[in-house]
Amino acid sequence: MKKKAILITFMLLLLVVAGCANEKKENTAQKQGQLQNITIGLMPDVDSIPFIIAQEKGYFKEEGLTVTLKPFKSAMERDSALQSGNLDGAISDILAEAFAKAGGFDTVITALTNGSYKLVVNKSETATSVQELTGKDVAISKNTIIEYVTDQIAAQGGLAATAMNKTVIPQIPARLEMLQNNKIAAATLPDPLATVAVKNGGKVISSSEQLGINPGVMLFTRKSVNEKEKEIQAVYRAYNKAVDYLEREPMENYIDMVIEKAGFPKDVKAALSLPKYKKATAPQQKDVDDVIAWMQARQLIQQKYQYTDLVDTRFVR
Repeated sequence: MKKKAILITFMLLLLVVAGCANEKKENTAQKQGQLQNITIGLMPDVDSIPFIIAQEKGYFKEEGLTVTLKPFKSAMERDSALQSGNLDGAISDILAEAFAKAGGFDTVITALTNGSYKLVVNKSETATSVQELTGKDVAISKNTIIEYVTDQIAAQGGLAATAMNKTVIPQIPARLEMLQNNKIAAATLPDPLATVAVKNGGKVISSSEQLGINPGVMLFTRKSVNEKEKEIQAVYRAYNKAVDYLEREPMENYIDMVIEKAGFPKDVKAALSLPKYKKATAPQQKDVDDVIAWMQARQLIQQKYQYTDLVDTRFVR
């Protein structure tokens, strides 16, 4: 009986010691400032590639960060996920940020992205200029970066945006499919899907690069910015490592993985041309001001937001 009592006492001591060790571990982890998880929404475009590279090459892990990347096919789906609290941040655009502010949902732009948007006509279309699209069906997603770029291309080409027949097709893959099946005359698409359209016979009328506009951004919820500042800084350190990787590595070393992870069509491989990615930087004030002016002219927002209302530059150069 005495031996049994000694054994029980010994076991209790072991449990106490183990409990103290675990508590010490937890306190040490807290002192070391372990990073919280981050969830980021991606779109089917080249803006997503540095994030995919950062994930697959372990750059997020090198920063002590666990990141979940969630793909979306439309801006509407992405914004719903943001507003429901399922995302910390997402690849987005200046328009979406202004809409969020106007709707009382607090997000903030943290960096520019390097996407490309092209107005492409189908392989059977004879139009070679934007003016020749007068009265023809042009597929867009309404009140998004896609429509903004489309209107800017039209204005640059001397055509009123109302002169073309804008056809609303929110999902980007569906827009590409309709273009390739000649069900619409033209569509504005992000790369790499614009590249797929051109590879299959489509022709580029104009693009955001040709116009020198950069409305694509990365944004985070205000809650995440306030509660996960170190995590977002780590995201951008990993992002910059990915940009370095993309600059030095031949595309054949990663393109198959990117196509699989991003859900790009396989036939993009032979024709994909990536932008020259820049390390994380804040958007230009002119790009923000031009978008806000366009939105106000269309009465999409009432307030004339200033640059500092929408952009937080503390996370990037």
